[in-house]
Amino acid sequence: MTRLMRVIRFDESDDNVFEKAGKPDEWAVSGAFVFASDEPSELEGKRKQAFANGLLAVRSFGWSTFVAVAEIDDQELQTLIDVMAGHLVEKFGAPDKAAATPFARAEFDFIAGLCRDAPINTLLAVQREHNEEGEVHEAFRKIAAAGKPAHARIWDVAPE
Repeated sequence: MTRLMRVIRFDESDDNVFEKAGKPDEWAVSGAFVFASDEPSELEGKRKQAFANGLLAVRSFGWSTFVAVAEIDDQELQTLIDVMAGHLVEKFGAPDKAAATPFARAEFDFIAGLCRDAPINTLLAVQREHNEEGEVHEAFRKIAAAGKPAHARIWDVAPE
């Protein structure tokens, strides 16, 4: 079993924030590669939001603000690598799936390394920016699950 990221939705805000929102429980990767050819000064609107705070859902190619750490079996992981390789051919001009597969696998290897020691149900969010050299810098924030993994209390209503 490998630990990866799954899309989690607390509400419908991702539908308003991103051009296309990922679906709950979809497996996700960083997705920073989507912006590899973008000029920082040209990022705006919902694309800029996806760059700054989005995690890429693999099947729908939609974006999510939050993901949760979960386990995936090897067969399902291989299926996701194949799906990602297909996206790389279709959307990014990779010559074929055989050429795209090592890059797709690298996306999942990166996320597996990030999630390896995180407890199941740990929430993750990303913050991306361009550094002074124009390179993309990613910082992942882990929000540990409190108590039992069934449901986490995320807010309180307090009197004024």
